[in-house]
Amino acid sequence: MKKDRRQFLKNTSLTALAAVTLPSLLRAESNLGSASQPPVNCNPTTQDYYGQGPFYSANAPSIVNNQLALGTEPGTRLIISGRVHNLDCTEYIAGAIIDIWHADDAGTYDNTGFNLRGKTTSNSQGFYLFESIYPGKYLNGSTYRPAHIHFKITPPGYPLLTTQLYFQGDSDTPADAAASISTGIYDATHRIVPVTTNSLGQKEATWDIVIDGTGNPVGIEEIRSTMGMIYKVSPSPFSDFIQINYGIFQRAKVSLQVFDIQGNLVADLQELNLEPEKYTAEWRPDSTVPSGHYFVALKINDIQVHYLKVIKEM
Repeated sequence: MKKDRRQFLKNTSLTALAAVTLPSLLRAESNLGSASQPPVNCNPTTQDYYGQGPFYSANAPSIVNNQLALGTEPGTRLIISGRVHNLDCTEYIAGAIIDIWHADDAGTYDNTGFNLRGKTTSNSQGFYLFESIYPGKYLNGSTYRPAHIHFKITPPGYPLLTTQLYFQGDSDTPADAAASISTGIYDATHRIVPVTTNSLGQKEATWDIVIDGTGNPVGIEEIRSTMGMIYKVSPSPFSDFIQINYGIFQRAKVSLQVFDIQGNLVADLQELNLEPEKYTAEWRPDSTVPSGHYFVALKINDIQVHYLKVIKEM
C-alpha cells in the first residue's frame, strides 16, 4: 500500500478516462497539491472533566429544520456537522440521540426555557448537523471558560456519553481545567476542533463522534489514508454546480454519492475503475433538488471512506 501511495504522490501524468457521465464530469489532474482537510484519526470521544455542568435542562425539544438558534438570535452563525461512528470507526451509527446546549453570545444560559437547547438524531447514514451561534464566554472563578458546546450522546441500546466540544485558537483553553487536559479519560485533545468561515460569513466546524455502539459498515481511517480521500468540494455555498477534488491512492472501483440531511441518496455517480491519481468531478443538480445541506461521500471498492459537507442555495 505504501508503494501505491508513493506512486500516487509522484504521478504527474494525465490519466485519460474512457467514460464521461452526467450529471457529473470526471477528469484526472496532474497538480498533486496538498489536501485541504487531512484524514482524522479514529479517537474515541472522551467525557468532559466538568461533565454536564450546572446548566443542563432535561427534556429539551427536538431541533426543527436543523436550527438550534433561531435566525433572530444575536451572534455569529455557526454550523456543526459530523458523523457518529462506533469505537473502531468500522461502522457508522444511525439513530443516535444528540442533546445539545450552550451559552448565548453574551455568555448566558437560558435556565427558564429552551433557547439554544435541543435534540437531534444522526440520520440513516450516521450524519448529523445543526446550525446555531458561536457560544459566548463567561467567568469561571477568576478566568473565562473557552467557548464550548455541551453534548449528551446516546447511541441506540448503549449508555449515553456527556461531553463538551471546544474550538482551536481559543486563548482561554490553556488555563481551563477541562479543555486543557491532554491525557486520560478526560482528554480533550480530539474535542478541540478547527473552525473555518464560509463565504456567507458563517463559522463551520466538523466533529465526528466516536462512541460505543453498533451500526452499519463504513471505511476506517486507515483505509482513507491508504486508498483515497476527498480534498475539497467547492464552491460552498453553491447554486448550479459543485466541483469535487479527490485522490485515489491505488487502483480501485470508485464512486461519489450525495446525501441530503435526512440521509437520502440524491445523486449516485457512475462507478469507474480508476488508477492512482488526483481527480475532479462536477455535480450539476437539476432544479428539483432543494436548497439545504448535503454530504458528498467517496466510496472505494464499495466502502465509504470519506465525506465533506456542502450548502446548496436556490
